[in-house]
Amino acid sequence: MAKDERPAYEQVKDWIRKHIASGAWKPDDVVPSEAALMERFAISRMTAHRALRELAAEGLVTRVQGSGTRVAQLHRISSQLVIRDIHEEVAERGHVHSTRVLRVAEEKAGPELAESLGLRRGARVFHTVLVHLENGVPIQYEDRYVNPQAAPTYMQTDFTRESPTLHLLQHAPLTEASYSIEATLPTAEEALALGIESSEPCLAMMRRTVSGAHVASVARQLYPGTRYSFNGQFQA
Repeated sequence: MAKDERPAYEQVKDWIRKHIASGAWKPDDVVPSEAALMERFAISRMTAHRALRELAAEGLVTRVQGSGTRVAQLHRISSQLVIRDIHEEVAERGHVHSTRVLRVAEEKAGPELAESLGLRRGARVFHTVLVHLENGVPIQYEDRYVNPQAAPTYMQTDFTRESPTLHLLQHAPLTEASYSIEATLPTAEEALALGIESSEPCLAMMRRTVSGAHVASVARQLYPGTRYSFNGQFQA
């Protein structure tokens, strides 16, 4: 039998999915704990945690403090995009993540940006432009505006060590998010930063996140189509 070359967390997720799909595990049944998964698959706690976290985000399981992880009721099962830290994503593939910082600045919000962030026109906003690389190859151009009311320490971050997504998840916990994905061509500036031709098709994700009473950030993340793909999971 050929060796399964998929990342360990995907193998764990698939094993759990099969038990749910077959009916072996029914709604509200207990799912093996992180410790049990670590022992069964010889994986790290981070890998076990990621598998369960992503299954919860997909609606297949529920995780309750003190009660463990359980198979979700059918009405809770849905398809969702998981908000992930790109550093963790690259590391899970066994590769090296690095960041090229192009811009870190405080700016005044124009009318459209102010409306998106729920701020008054001319309000102070944080603006970062980064390029994320995997094994030295650019895979994402990230242009993000952050609401200082939601993440006041954002500008103090060393973005070569901590991604904007991780900072916001830690300091402005996500309560709501909306996004859209479309095919597009890069601008001349984006193509230069990504090291691609301006005629190369890309995938652009526009994302808006909310933390409590504040819109935390709006971001445009551009991915070269030949270097990146989005993966999802649907469960009937």
